[in-house]
Amino acid sequence: MKRRSTSVATALATSAALLLTACGSDSDKGEATDRGTERPMKYAEPSPAPAEENTDGVDVSLPKEMNLVFDWETPKDKNEAAATEDAANYIRAIYRGVDKRTAKDAAVAAYATGDGLHYAETQINSRIDGGWTSTGTRRHYDVATRSASNGNSVEVAFCVDSSKFYGKEVKTGKVLKSEPSIADFDHFEIIMVKYPTAERLWQASKVFVETKAEKCQ
Repeated sequence: MKRRSTSVATALATSAALLLTACGSDSDKGEATDRGTERPMKYAEPSPAPAEENTDGVDVSLPKEMNLVFDWETPKDKNEAAATEDAANYIRAIYRGVDKRTAKDAAVAAYATGDGLHYAETQINSRIDGGWTSTGTRRHYDVATRSASNGNSVEVAFCVDSSKFYGKEVKTGKVLKSEPSIADFDHFEIIMVKYPTAERLWQASKVFVETKAEKCQ
C-alpha cells in the first residue's frame, strides 16, 4: 500500500548529500531525550501477516534469502504508525546495504540521520569488512511506541529473534550457523524523528540495543 506522494522522493533528493555525510557516536546504549514528557509506551498486538515493504520512491527490496518479518500491528496514531513503518524500513535499509555491499545506499540515507546513520553504517561496514552477508529469517515483534509531546519524535521499541538468521561468507557461500541461545534475542529502542520537509517520512536518529534480552524470549 502506497501511503506517501512522490514529494518524499523529491525532498530526499535535495538533501541526500547532507545525509550521506552525517556522523555520530555509536549509540547502542543510552537514554532517549524528553522521556519525561512522553506518554506511556503503547503495545500493539501481532499482525497475522508481516508488514508490507513500502514505498515512497525509496527501494528497500531485499533478496529472498534475507527474510525480515515484522510481526506487529500498525499503531492507531498516525504519527506512531508512520514512525513504526519507517523503523521497519530503517532495518530493511541496513540489510539492503549489507546485500549491496555499501553503506551509501539511498535507502540508508532516506531512513537514517545522526547517530542512527552512524549505527547503520557501522553495522553494514562490519559485515563488508568481515566478508559476510546474512541469510535466513529475522523476526521483529512486541512493538511498543511512545510519542514526545512536541509531535516530532516517536520511540519505537521491539524485540528481535535472530535464531534462524545467520551470517554467510560472501566468497564461499558457507552459512555460519550456531546453536540457539540467549544471544539470539535483542531488544531495540529506535528514536524516530520527523523529516522536516516530508509530512510522512520518519528517520532513525538514535538506536539503543539491549543484547541477550531475556524479556524477548
